[in-house]
Amino acid sequence: MEYFNAFLCGGILCLIGQLLIDKTPLTPAKILVLYVVTGVVLGGAGVYQKLVDWAGSGATVPLTGFGYLLAKGVRKAVEEQGFLGALTGGVTAAAGGITAAIFFGFLVALLFKGTLFRGEAVPFVMELPNYRMPGLKNVGQLLWDKAKDFLQRAFTVIFLATIVIWFLQSFDTRLNVVSDSADSLLALIGQVLAPLFAPLGFGDWRCATSLISGFIAKESVVSTLEVLLGGNAISGLFTTRSALSFLVFTLLYTPCVAAVATIRRELDSSLKTLGVVAMQCGVAWLASLAMYAIAGLF
Repeated sequence: MEYFNAFLCGGILCLIGQLLIDKTPLTPAKILVLYVVTGVVLGGAGVYQKLVDWAGSGATVPLTGFGYLLAKGVRKAVEEQGFLGALTGGVTAAAGGITAAIFFGFLVALLFKGTLFRGEAVPFVMELPNYRMPGLKNVGQLLWDKAKDFLQRAFTVIFLATIVIWFLQSFDTRLNVVSDSADSLLALIGQVLAPLFAPLGFGDWRCATSLISGFIAKESVVSTLEVLLGGNAISGLFTTRSALSFLVFTLLYTPCVAAVATIRRELDSSLKTLGVVAMQCGVAWLASLAMYAIAGLF
């Protein structure tokens, strides 16, 4: 009966591994790691010991058994040596198996060297092109192509976006020129968006307005805040906690309009581009919320 249990357990583990290879995108290396980690987790929880008692070598020989051996060695070493055992127990317990694997691998290599793999070893050769000093004409042509592409694609988008931001910052709802940016259309939009940032600690409309202008270029966030505050210190608008949250959001939210234009060109889809922008803003909001919560603990 013990032989049957060992055969059944080992066969099931092999069957699962084959199914993972055939039916999933996992590589053999990842499956190997998965088996070892599973053995460690189940061994640490005491579950794998029951399987070993039932199946014997059918459970200890497969890769999960190696993970179980590591967990068992660590547990024993911790009981005897304390914290130091967590660092040495696994290596000590598996030393015999590792040594045996190296020894038999070396032995098989010696045997096959004169049979299956006899003959001269074929060296790995990779032919690399000769390094040459770049010509001035080639460099100039490359620079012109890159600059032309930027001027034709990105700069046009930047120019249009700059005009839109300037218009929103210079006129009110009646299309009258405003002397104070607080009365502009941009400030009105910032007031509408401000509640979205309240959980992050910077629910002031001026913060929201500066983030909108940051869509042109991230560095304009600070300059916009400076203008909206009328020369007053920006530190008066933030606490240390909210400043950290604001910095995280500014770092992670959607990049400048030139980057968005490049994304649109590469994806060749306005809808996908909007999805990328929305995802980046969502990630920035969650990361900023996490930072605000963590900063509140100190």
